[in-house]
Amino acid sequence: MKRWVGLAALFAACIGMNGAFAQSTLRIGMVAGFSGPVAGLVQESAEGARLYFDSVNAQGGLKGQNIELVTQDDKYDAATAVAAAKSLASQGVLALMLSRGTGPTEAMLPVLKENRLPLIAPATGAISLHEPVQPWVYHLRASYQKEAERAVKHLAGIGVKRITIVQVNDPFGNDAGKGAIKGLDDIKLRAMSNLRFDRNKPDLAPTMQAIAKAGIEAVVMIGPAYAVVEGVNALRAAGSTAHVATLSNNASADFVKALGENARGIVVTQLFPYERSTSNPMVREAMALAKPAGHNELTPAQLEGFAAAKLVVEALKRAGKDPSRDSLVKALEGPRIDLGGLQVHYTDKDHSGLEFTDVSIVGPDGKFWR
Repeated sequence: MKRWVGLAALFAACIGMNGAFAQSTLRIGMVAGFSGPVAGLVQESAEGARLYFDSVNAQGGLKGQNIELVTQDDKYDAATAVAAAKSLASQGVLALMLSRGTGPTEAMLPVLKENRLPLIAPATGAISLHEPVQPWVYHLRASYQKEAERAVKHLAGIGVKRITIVQVNDPFGNDAGKGAIKGLDDIKLRAMSNLRFDRNKPDLAPTMQAIAKAGIEAVVMIGPAYAVVEGVNALRAAGSTAHVATLSNNASADFVKALGENARGIVVTQLFPYERSTSNPMVREAMALAKPAGHNELTPAQLEGFAAAKLVVEALKRAGKDPSRDSLVKALEGPRIDLGGLQVHYTDKDHSGLEFTDVSIVGPDGKFWR
């Protein structure tokens, strides 16, 4: 009798409310700062990823298996990221995706290697993760250096010559700062100054007052959102009308909201097509799915999450009937993957992904215009 009770319980657990057998799941992990200084961007990118995964699941999943995004909050802390990555690896996720920040991502590299666990579309453009090739990391976005190059060349293109670089004094700032300097070198310009600030205590008011007095025409601000907000507000308080450019790590609605009236006219680099562009197939697809899900529009971070999810799904389709971590890696390094107007191709010697860069300007409505 006990045996039959046990079998009945097992059978009941496998059946859903509608009488159909419950689908097994393909689990993908996301370790990122869902709380802390990058929470806005992380939450938006996770929303974009779920938007695409949910649409695939609504159509029956992949070969009858649903895709589940399993998230853990690393609080933008490297040690916490390592613990979270180990936890998800032990839970059998097929891959990680959309980690945010150079420090947390670099800290997870040994976990990826030990568990043969691919990390897809990390939201960091650190050159250290591109060169040399990290065998378990598959980038989707361009490097910070490419972004910063694009920013200064845009400023020069609108006639600006007196440009100052203000960067956070950490690996991210130093990395992107090199790109800004290279961009200036390419167009035969030199930065009027290259100033650094502390991530934990930016104290940018004196720096911005000096920049205003010097008559600087444009400031490239490389740093976390809270520091860039402080710097922009201090610059405007000092009476400067200089152009301000920053990188895509600040392309979020929270960043614009924090700046208030001072957001208008800020140049923000972007790494994916315009989120309102109906001419791009991937954007059209994302917009069509967003509206029924309650989103009247997309943010750049949501579009990045959507693109990353499309990459994961396309790789899973090629990874065989029962995908594994190894078969997923093999699929990623196979033929070119079309995400809808964006072509991605990886080899064992090149995991760079896209080289796309663009600029946007915050308009009077608080949206990113291109």
